[in-house]
Amino acid sequence: MKPLEATPAEDSSPGEGPPTPPADGSGPPRELAGWSGWLVRLTLAALLFETLTGLTLALAPFHAAVQWSVLLHTAVGAVTLLPITWYCLRHLAEYRTHAPSQITVLGWVALGSLAVVSVSGVVLTVQAVFGVRTTALWRQVHLVSTLILLVGIVPHLVVAARRQRKTAPVPGLRSAVAQATGLALLGCAACYGLSLAYSGTKYVNQFPEDYSFLYGTNRPFAPSLAKTDTGGAFDARSLAGSPSCGTAGCHEQILEEWLPSAHRYAAMDRIFLGIQNVMAEQNGPESTRYCGGCHDPISLFSGTKNLFVEHLTGLHGYQEGVSCLACHAIRETDIKGNAAYTMTQPREYLWQWHTNGLPRLLRDFLIRSYPAEHNKLAKRSFKKPEYCAACHKQFIDAEVNRVGWVQLQNQYDNWAASHWNHHGDPHKTIECRECHMPLVASRDPAAGDSLDYNRTPHDGRHRSHRFLGANTLIPAFQRDELAGWETHLKLTEQWLRGEIIIPEIADKWTHGPIVKVVATAPAQVAPGEAIPLRVVMASNKVGHDFPTGPLDIIQSWLEITVTDDRRNVVWTSGKRDERNFLQPGTFLFKAEPVDQYGNLIDRHNLWEMVGVRFRRALFPGYSDTVNFTIPCSGAGFGDPAAVPSAPLPEELEVPTPVVPAPDAPGEYHIAVALQYRKVDQFLLNYLLGETNTLTAPVTEIARTTVRVKVDP
Repeated sequence: MKPLEATPAEDSSPGEGPPTPPADGSGPPRELAGWSGWLVRLTLAALLFETLTGLTLALAPFHAAVQWSVLLHTAVGAVTLLPITWYCLRHLAEYRTHAPSQITVLGWVALGSLAVVSVSGVVLTVQAVFGVRTTALWRQVHLVSTLILLVGIVPHLVVAARRQRKTAPVPGLRSAVAQATGLALLGCAACYGLSLAYSGTKYVNQFPEDYSFLYGTNRPFAPSLAKTDTGGAFDARSLAGSPSCGTAGCHEQILEEWLPSAHRYAAMDRIFLGIQNVMAEQNGPESTRYCGGCHDPISLFSGTKNLFVEHLTGLHGYQEGVSCLACHAIRETDIKGNAAYTMTQPREYLWQWHTNGLPRLLRDFLIRSYPAEHNKLAKRSFKKPEYCAACHKQFIDAEVNRVGWVQLQNQYDNWAASHWNHHGDPHKTIECRECHMPLVASRDPAAGDSLDYNRTPHDGRHRSHRFLGANTLIPAFQRDELAGWETHLKLTEQWLRGEIIIPEIADKWTHGPIVKVVATAPAQVAPGEAIPLRVVMASNKVGHDFPTGPLDIIQSWLEITVTDDRRNVVWTSGKRDERNFLQPGTFLFKAEPVDQYGNLIDRHNLWEMVGVRFRRALFPGYSDTVNFTIPCSGAGFGDPAAVPSAPLPEELEVPTPVVPAPDAPGEYHIAVALQYRKVDQFLLNYLLGETNTLTAPVTEIARTTVRVKVDP
């Protein structure tokens, strides 16, 4: 095959001039008769522009000009595909009978690679426009075939041009090359010019003028350990915009999961807002940065947690809490806790935050066809429990409590020291994500994973972004503004009861509730004899302490109800009264922190905490036992007001006076239930007012029953 711009004179003998076209007009068309044809010059200019912009996409750093190059590269390729195809077919027809030579072999190489480039380009364009992602293999084919095209076409053109100069004049050679090069460079300049006209959102990465650097300019976000890779502020918009991730069939399934999650509402949870406002009033607004690294990173990094603005948060942060980018833009973490991570500011695509219209279509096309920068948001570090430790581990030190260091909730160290962690053996280890982000059937572009030991790139699953845990309060309280709250609440309750099946870890996990409850009592007692009841609670599925989190406000307790044959309630423990307070003497898993004066911390005022006077929780795989002594009968059967008191939680065995009854029932039925609620009623009333009627949902985790016969 001869060069794209060559004439039949190229294969004539030395000294021969160009052939004369036949008089009947059957010779090659005018546009193929030399370098002066418009189709030749268009083809050369288009190929040069496509090559330059294609190599720019592969080699140049992420920039607005490169994104404009993607758009113009695609547009020029689409517009010139048919003209170039037509020219190549005519050129092939003209030289197909010529004897093979160095130049024809190079021409065939160039033509074959050009065909592959064109086909792969069409496939990638269709995928980017109508699909949800482009295939890495096709992108690689497109790039490699472009390089092969260069290897074939450059020497093909050079050799042909040099031969023509020796054999015959080449009319318009210089002007054709100059014009084609000029057009290609003009197109490249247009890419840069368009980037100057529009390069995306102009971020203002500055702290407010009145920002308080209470802990020094080198620690602007203290007492939180969170920091940015620049050491400065980030525009709130650069970490927000999560709804844009779910448009046009992209991550809409993941977005739907995240929307009702506790992560999304971490900054707008009413309880968090109430506690944060009290902290700002009592300890200074700067101290609320301690909370911001985990609950409200967008506001923290934009410098909003400074003055008494509403909720101490910016608009974007208040709406999104732990946004998509707030997690995916973290560069590195540390297991110290207290938000010990480093945040990078993601570089944005053009029209990144648009969710409809042409701008959204162009944004989606750019991400799909040029995904390298977007793919940086998925990191191997997400799979490590150490990534979660940055926030799921907490302590107080002198910068907050003015006294010294105190350990608070600590899920990571619990897990690391438990039987769930077999370092270096993923087949035995159960990690955070395997429980709280179980695999779900997926139509999402993020489906599949080649980096997990038990997954494949095409397994059709992704990790759920509901982050199911124990927070039933948010979906119940935020129901007016939280889409899908009913489903999320139901799933959270199922999670607490251990009813959710996770096939990927079924062979490593146990069955049944997250905490098993077993009660034992004598098979029979004499009339008037007390019933000794022993209750054993064993941590069954929990990967850290149960309960976990802020134990000063969380309550998990035993609710015991004893009835007789007539279904009269004869004894209770752990019942809630009409104001939703627990019956005195209820057995509780919880902690009681104190301030430096020994006063109880009961308003989640952890900024005053220096230690704990009581703490009770279950370590993973361990059990706890409590003994009760229940009267067999007594006055006032069936009258709740006359029901005897339960033992105090600090006491493992408390005898209760037995009051004989003249006619003892034949059998007692003892029901024991382990209950859970996220926030105690005292704190709710404190934050929402004494007239508050809202209460935290109560979830029954496990239940067991015992029957005791009364034998005269």
